[in-house]
Parts: sequence; structure tokens; C-alpha cells
Amino acid sequence: MTAPVTDRPQRAEHLAALLHVPVWNALSERADTIRRALPPRPLDARARHAWLRSLDEDQARRAALLDHLDTLCEHIAGRPALGYDPEDPLPTAALEEADGFTDATTALLIAEYRAHRVVTAG
Repeated sequence: MTAPVTDRPQRAEHLAALLHVPVWNALSERADTIRRALPPRPLDARARHAWLRSLDEDQARRAALLDHLDTLCEHIAGRPALGYDPEDPLPTAALEEADGFTDATTALLIAEYRAHRVVTAG
């Protein structure tokens, strides 16, 4: 049985609340794994530029993914990122990056959340 149309936005909010920590954890763990595999990333802008230029192609690809994951983690943590709706607690990109890196229960919740988002957006 499906929820009445008026209950769907509330269910989506409930699912977002349930998914907040598991999605952030999945993204954070992925970022930490990549961070450990790369040479230490300097904070200084000039040193960071030199660091980026020193990376091989695979490392550069992973560094870009690391930046992307860090940005999504910041957004989920309440610090809205450029390019993402500040009102969107779990951007589609975050859900996509979490795919395959969560347990089965979380994966089912993500699928249900996506379905509710499609219904409420349409």
C-alpha cells in the first residue's frame, strides 16, 4: 500500500533524516581511503598547485574525486556547497557517490528516498 500523496513529503523528510548519517559516513570513509592513498595534500595555495601538478593521471583523478566527496560531506554537514541547493539535505550526487558503499538496509532507504523525491518533484 502506498502512502497518501499528502504524506509523501513528510516521508521524504523522514527518510532524509534517517539517511543523513549513513550517507555522510559512506562519503567520508571513501574520502579518507583516497586521502590515505595520495601524497599529503598541502593547505597553502601555491604548494597545493605544485602538489596537483606532481600527481600522475590516476592520482589526479582520485584527487578530483576526493575534492568532490569532501564538498558533498560539507554540504550534508550543513555547509552548503556551490552548485547544490542549500535546501537539499541530500543532493543526488551524494546519493550516487554513496551507491555501493552502504549496507543493504541503507541502500533500500536510498532507493525509497529517490522514489519519493521523483514523486514530489513531478
